[in-house]
Amino acid sequence: MNKQVQMNPQTQLANLGEELNVPFLKLLGVRCISAEMGKGEILLALRPEHNNTWEVAHGGVLLTLMDVAMAVAARSGDPSDRSVVTIEMKNNFMQAATGVLRVKADTVRRTATMAFCEAKLYNDQGEVCCMATGTFKYLKRLPSRNADGERVVNDDGRTS
Repeated sequence: MNKQVQMNPQTQLANLGEELNVPFLKLLGVRCISAEMGKGEILLALRPEHNNTWEVAHGGVLLTLMDVAMAVAARSGDPSDRSVVTIEMKNNFMQAATGVLRVKADTVRRTATMAFCEAKLYNDQGEVCCMATGTFKYLKRLPSRNADGERVVNDDGRTS
């Protein structure tokens, strides 16, 4: 007897892409699918706690996803491997979002200090639910600390 096991979307995504090392994004369950050449792609399988009272994705969750995907795109196109902070973001909500959400972002233009990005968020039927543009400022990465509070230093001598 061949028994097929149905997995929920969170379980299916658990090994897809990679988890971003940001506590808030870990809490949400955001997965990074790709980050290269000024492009970024992330996924989120919506859970009930991501929803508003109408049982669709809360707008704050969608804004977070758009912001993260564009930041990933901006960082992936920077040869100096710097961090970014969001300077400005504009979002258009086009329809309610449910299911597994995918955001694809592109860096439209990059200068020495800024990245200008755009993103689209899709539901699991491939429909665009919202679109955003954002401006990101490049910053030198701040030193990280390990569990003992010591600064983490990369192999090349830089603090990460």
